Amino acid sequence: MEPVWIVDDDESIRWVLGKALSRENIAFRAFDNADDVLEALEKGNPQVLVSDIRMPGTSGLDLLDKAHAAFPDMPIIVMTAFSDLDSAVSAFQGGAFEYLAKPFDITKAVDLLKRALKESGTRKKFEPEPVRVSGMIGKAPAMQGIFRAIGKLAHSNATVLVTGESGSGKELVARALYSNSPRAKGPFIALNVAAVPKDLMESELFGHEKGAFTGAQTMRKGRFEQAAGGTLFLDEIGDMPLDMQVRLLRVLSDGHFYRVGGNAPIKADVRVIAATHQDLERLVAEGRFREDLFHRLNVIRLKIPPLRERMEDIPELARHFLEKSAVQLGVEPKELSDGAISFLSRCRLTGNVRQLENLCYWLTVMVAGKTIEVKDLPNDLIQENKVSGVPQSKGALTGGAQEQVHHLSWENLLFEEALDMLTAGRTNLMEMLGSRFERVLISAAMDITRGKKNEAAALLGIGRNTIARKILELGIDGEA
Repeated sequence: MEPVWIVDDDESIRWVLGKALSRENIAFRAFDNADDVLEALEKGNPQVLVSDIRMPGTSGLDLLDKAHAAFPDMPIIVMTAFSDLDSAVSAFQGGAFEYLAKPFDITKAVDLLKRALKESGTRKKFEPEPVRVSGMIGKAPAMQGIFRAIGKLAHSNATVLVTGESGSGKELVARALYSNSPRAKGPFIALNVAAVPKDLMESELFGHEKGAFTGAQTMRKGRFEQAAGGTLFLDEIGDMPLDMQVRLLRVLSDGHFYRVGGNAPIKADVRVIAATHQDLERLVAEGRFREDLFHRLNVIRLKIPPLRERMEDIPELARHFLEKSAVQLGVEPKELSDGAISFLSRCRLTGNVRQLENLCYWLTVMVAGKTIEVKDLPNDLIQENKVSGVPQSKGALTGGAQEQVHHLSWENLLFEEALDMLTAGRTNLMEMLGSRFERVLISAAMDITRGKKNEAAALLGIGRNTIARKILELGIDGEA
């Protein structure tokens, strides 16, 4: 029996994985549909199963459920080109060993298979639960890491600290953690700590008894009681006053609290998810945040990447927000032209995902036609992104913007981009920028040759096998 089974309706995926495994002397068996795998599993099972999620007929998730039920110790790796949170969470809740988003690095894929082979037969049975839709979007590697973490935390009640810049989607992550947790049937209560006056903070969190202070005419439950059985999301936790940090620490430590003016302890049956855009370690060093509370909150940390670190997600996010805005306004959804998509994908959106969402709402209201061109974008956005560290597409610019770009060589633009990324603390630039450089070159050649790989390879001075492999790895569309 071959130790690895591969199932994918895409012949090129089966071929690439098969060739890679052959080079490692790992025997494998390939299938183009899940039904054949289910039939083969009646006679025996491999050490590791690698399956696509979306296939004609029986889906990869259905195969995952049935294969995992029959062979709970068999590691199952799922693959998909649809890089969304729901696929990742569904995979992990179904007992997947790991989630592999296409296009994937073949070396990393083989390393993952080797690790799965080593761990084969050591995993415990994992019971799946219903998946709840979260609406999160992201194919960037950083977002895939977030999706994996949410999937792995699906059955946990652990405290989570979510960090990231303003507008990056911290509350979305908190809601996804909640909706895919054992507490999903309970309430989700959110409190922006920065928006609560200092003298009202204690009452807001813990409630108060009647007559506890002037104006307290009735008993009021605080957020901890309102969230009983569910999740309490404390946004901008870095803005919490020091005296309230002491009270919060006490609740997290012993699981009880008192209403303001009350004497009876109340059990805090909540899971706490905290979020901040601030550097808590720096606040601790400056004495503005308690170190013991920091460690109590920092059980598991999820760092949400800013939009500038996941710019490949901008087109899909923009389409999603345009559709959402259209539903809210009761109009037909608008579409972005290729030029507008290219321009937006290179914009410095300092407000992150929130700024992009607001922009799409503005476009839905203000643009008369169905198709949004670059000239339809807000003038200040165009002016801000005429010349920046991000290379601009000439086809996406008009007028003065294009004239300025003509005076900058691509080497200068690349230099500025690298400086910006290094200043922001980014690493692994050779691989990241190298992939983008190759994607641009191959896309240009494929455009000139109208998708003909042989001709594109000849123009670039590379072989057909090389360009075929690069097209697969980089996720470039093209014809045979």
